[in-house]
Amino acid sequence: MAVVERPLVATVGPTASGKSALALRIAQTFSGEIINCDALQLYRGFDIGTAKTPISDRCGIPHHLFDVLDPQNSYSAGDYARAARETISEISSRGRLPVLVGGTGFYLRALLDGLPALPRRDESLRARLSAREQRRPGALHRLLRRLEPAAAARIHPRDIQKLTRALEIRMLTRTALPSPSTASKLTGYRTLQLGLSPPRALLLEAIAARTRRMFNEGLLDEVVGLLEQGLSGDEKPFESLGYKQVLAHLRGQTTLEQALEATEIETRQYAKRQLTWFRRDTGVLWLDGFGSDSQVASASLAAVRKFLSA
Repeated sequence: MAVVERPLVATVGPTASGKSALALRIAQTFSGEIINCDALQLYRGFDIGTAKTPISDRCGIPHHLFDVLDPQNSYSAGDYARAARETISEISSRGRLPVLVGGTGFYLRALLDGLPALPRRDESLRARLSAREQRRPGALHRLLRRLEPAAAARIHPRDIQKLTRALEIRMLTRTALPSPSTASKLTGYRTLQLGLSPPRALLLEAIAARTRRMFNEGLLDEVVGLLEQGLSGDEKPFESLGYKQVLAHLRGQTTLEQALEATEIETRQYAKRQLTWFRRDTGVLWLDGFGSDSQVASASLAAVRKFLSA
């Protein structure tokens, strides 16, 4: 007897492309529930800078894995994959459609393809690596290039989080990084990945508009409020776009306008890296436009309808 695979839908693409709007439309149409696949939207209190959909705008659709971590907590891709798999199973068991949304490509790959067995985080080693990078920017990428050239070639020199984890694994195991072939893939599901790819010029305009809107609508106050709650600014979420720039402004290192401009520039660079990551996945069905575009929404709903009826 053939094994029946349950459906799973994911909306992917660069930041500001309208993934959340599209995921909400899909969930509304096909009795779905939304699962976060954005590393920063896991954290409580980090709302404006992560473009988290306000509860009032969620149309009563259940949202999962949002606001589940305190800023002091660490969370790996493996942790996320385990939690997301459990959530997907729970949603499917209720006869609902799981709809993943987010731009953290590594988390999505960990969920769908699994990860090899890896050592846990070593905070003392991470502290030493962080100090090394602060003393000599670029040091972590150079070190990984020497120890593990193949891994270094896959990681952007400024992606400190991934560089740290790769070096941590290499230095703790004293062997080459384990092959992805040793990972356990998600089983029991068939997945439709919908990718949003707006025209570049329009995406840059959307990033600029959203960045300014975040600053105008209270990002500075949000960061001040987080610090007043007792956070130091050294917590992981403060390393993200917008937050680190506002933190630099509050510490007297930049003007607020310079913080805004830096956020926009780095967000454009991040969007480019996201597209490069997702473009490597031949299983993505690409749609040329924003998730809020009526034609894109119609094409997406048609694709999901066909997928569900297959």
